[in-house]
Amino acid sequence: MTTSTQIRIRIAAALLLAGTSVSFAQSTGGGAPTGGRGGGTGSGGRGFQGQMDSVRARQLYVSTNPKDLPGANFAQQITQKNRTDSIWFARFKGVLEVRKVTYASRADGLTIPAYVFAPLNKRGPNGHAAMIWVHQGIHANWDESLLPFVKEAVADRGYVLITPEYRGSTGFGEAFYNAQDYGGKEVVDVISAMDFLKTLPYVDMARVGMMGWSHGGYITMLNATTPGHGLRAAASLVPVTDLFFRLSLKGPSYQQNFAAMKDVQALPFENVEEYIKRSPQYQIEKLDIPMLVHVSTNDLDVNFVEDQMMVWKLRALKSDLAETKIYVDPPGWGGTVGHAFDRRVDPVTLERLDTPEQIDSWNRIWQFFDWWLRPYEDRSKPPAPHCSTRKSGSRRRQTDCRHPSPSP
Repeated sequence: MTTSTQIRIRIAAALLLAGTSVSFAQSTGGGAPTGGRGGGTGSGGRGFQGQMDSVRARQLYVSTNPKDLPGANFAQQITQKNRTDSIWFARFKGVLEVRKVTYASRADGLTIPAYVFAPLNKRGPNGHAAMIWVHQGIHANWDESLLPFVKEAVADRGYVLITPEYRGSTGFGEAFYNAQDYGGKEVVDVISAMDFLKTLPYVDMARVGMMGWSHGGYITMLNATTPGHGLRAAASLVPVTDLFFRLSLKGPSYQQNFAAMKDVQALPFENVEEYIKRSPQYQIEKLDIPMLVHVSTNDLDVNFVEDQMMVWKLRALKSDLAETKIYVDPPGWGGTVGHAFDRRVDPVTLERLDTPEQIDSWNRIWQFFDWWLRPYEDRSKPPAPHCSTRKSGSRRRQTDCRHPSPSP
């Protein structure tokens, strides 16, 4: 679409929002839409003509001005985040170590908050595998809803977890909230957690994985398909995968979150290349590590058609790396039904509310990461040699000891 056509559309939208009827004619002369009561065809006279509903125009209008991004109650968000902090520290006292840390994003140096969860009894250098867990979004934060799964990862399996609060997360004030960059700098915010993990001597940087849900799964996929990520394996659960499909399905109120972002300021038809770059669906050819993907057919947030296309593509192009599972109408949780089928946690007791599908999903998650990251291996200690006895030419027995090769 040409720039002149885009300008005519936005002029028409402005007139409609003012309650003026518009005649919008597509002409070879590039004339602008005309406002008025009767409406004419304008010069050229080819295209749409007629009275338009200003109410519907207001519903469909999407601003590209960053000042028009939706606001929020930032004081309330900060209060809620403080409450979440107290829950983490109280529930895990004597169970595992909880720390609040910050690090600089590689994108622009922005300070990124995060939790670090680690076993109480730490091994020596390179003793622990680690994972970066990525929360859902757009605007959300690492809350207590995944508490039982954090305990299983750290206290039961020995992983070290870091959970980045990438830009746009809630609970850190207005400026941080409005810094959101969906599929852009937020992706770099998350992979920059690798830099903090490098400061922990007990973390083995050869055994770092990433896992995310929904928007977090989207960020995980984009990182796993970006060269130089340094990850060993990744899991993307009910992920957003195709912004063209998602924005057309969600409509104007959701589109506003993208179109008005400072680094985009356009709808998909106005900047196709940028939306392709920010959609994992079109990056799968670059996947170079094992990837686990779980989706559900009754997901009311990420439509199954969107995720089904991703699953098919992974099976066709990356069958050697991708492990996929489609859950058919699993028992839902919350208003999005199947979108949170494997995050069913009692909001009061913070205990798992298991279904067969949730149990199966988490069993597969642990099997996947336990195989690729080997959390039970303490690599701060040299592996025990494997010894065998054989006869020499002089009939004397010799013991041949060799250190085993490292596990995957």
